[in-house]
Amino acid sequence: MPFKALWVTETADGKFERNIVERVIDDLPSGEVVIRVLYSSLNYKDALSATGNKGITRKYPHTPGIDAAGIVEISRNEQFATGDEVIITGHDLGMNTAGGYGEFVRVPAAWVVRKPEGYTLRECMILGTAGITAALGLHKMELLGLTPSQGPIVVTGSTGGVGSIAVSLLAKAGYEVIAVTGKSHAHEYLAHLGAHKIESREFVNDTSGKALLRPQWAGAIDTVGGNTLLTLLKGCKPEGSVVSTGLVSSPKLDATVYPFILNGISLLGVGSAETPITTRLLVWDKLKDVWNIKDKLNAVVKEVTLDELNLTYIDSILQGKIMGRIVVKIADK
Repeated sequence: MPFKALWVTETADGKFERNIVERVIDDLPSGEVVIRVLYSSLNYKDALSATGNKGITRKYPHTPGIDAAGIVEISRNEQFATGDEVIITGHDLGMNTAGGYGEFVRVPAAWVVRKPEGYTLRECMILGTAGITAALGLHKMELLGLTPSQGPIVVTGSTGGVGSIAVSLLAKAGYEVIAVTGKSHAHEYLAHLGAHKIESREFVNDTSGKALLRPQWAGAIDTVGGNTLLTLLKGCKPEGSVVSTGLVSSPKLDATVYPFILNGISLLGVGSAETPITTRLLVWDKLKDVWNIKDKLNAVVKEVTLDELNLTYIDSILQGKIMGRIVVKIADK
């Protein structure tokens, strides 16, 4: 059966080209479940894969897309039947396994999650990996005892996918949110999502050289890395926690141990791609209930076609020009 997919190829001179091509299901990797994809989403990792980053995708040609939501077409696993509405976020999808930027994917059954009740497939992709990442960060912080009474939580890169969802989730859970952004035109957007205070990037860019700063926040969800992450650690209140989810500034952390051994700060990592299925289901349950932000999803999303994704939005996210979430409509139901 032929289908449409984004196809990234490497030329003889080491350059990468993207085209929408026709493929067939027999070309897909092995797996127990074939899914007809209706929606995907755009994440920073997708853009890296689509532009030839071999730290993300080892071999080309390749179809990116680490998120997919659609309908089971063929199942050789008793947990899923033809016609089931399902989602996939993370695992190896879109990295080294043909991903959600194609009208069909074939994957192991262990990667597949039934669509959570109360959400549409489109809404699941507005959340997607970004939403799971933000929710996992908050989940880990609360496992360490974080409560709203302990003080404000900083969110960096707050207009991006993870940041936008994190601001909304934290506000829904009752936290005072300090949203950090370099976009001066985004204040109304962040306030609508629930930010109590909006600060520029300099707010979390300490250059004093001090090992510790005056404690100002109870925790943070950071998508930036580098000196921003270091500043968040140095300025965190005792026994607070800082979640690291990204590296758009730098993957390096030039830190001392003082925040950890004097203030008891916890640095928490979120590797959402390999999150165990039991934890994924727990997080989705929270997103259906106590962290339900369905009323904010339309504010954070822009829907695009696969052609628009290829021509414009992959490059835009790498240039830092995207606010919120990009959902990619792959096919009609």
